Amino acid sequence: MKIGIFADVHDHLDNLRKAVDRFNAESVELVLFAGDLISTIAIPPLKKLNAPFVGCFGDNEGNKIGLLSGIRIVGRLDEPPLQFTIADGTRFVVAHMKSQLRKLSEYDVAIYAHTHKPRIQRDDTGRLFINPGETSGWSFGRPTIAFYDSTERQATIAEL
Repeated sequence: MKIGIFADVHDHLDNLRKAVDRFNAESVELVLFAGDLISTIAIPPLKKLNAPFVGCFGDNEGNKIGLLSGIRIVGRLDEPPLQFTIADGTRFVVAHMKSQLRKLSEYDVAIYAHTHKPRIQRDDTGRLFINPGETSGWSFGRPTIAFYDSTERQATIAEL
């Protein structure tokens, strides 16, 4: 399964639209989000996704009630950490901050954000950690997203 991953939109709608276009162009089957949409103005671009959306809140969401209401059109948004398993058995956890993963151990792939810096790494047990960086580009001027292929068990960072 090809999965699109993003985080830290911070209401940068142009880059959010680019991320959605890229996910659709790559024919992802699922989109994972690791927090910080910020406000409901981010919902309309997400309606154009061709894949289901699963995500968690970040630490800067300004209107959680509005985001929860609007996201129902697109998919699922919940408090972190959010754990689930895809059809091939890969166990995911999605959080905004890596510290939210500390008490968890039953996962194969962890998606986190918050630092705005893209990073892919494996721990000593082989679990994969993916930080897609910032979709906004506000902090470092390098908007990025990530992709994960569950068949190949490989992740990549892509610039927008």
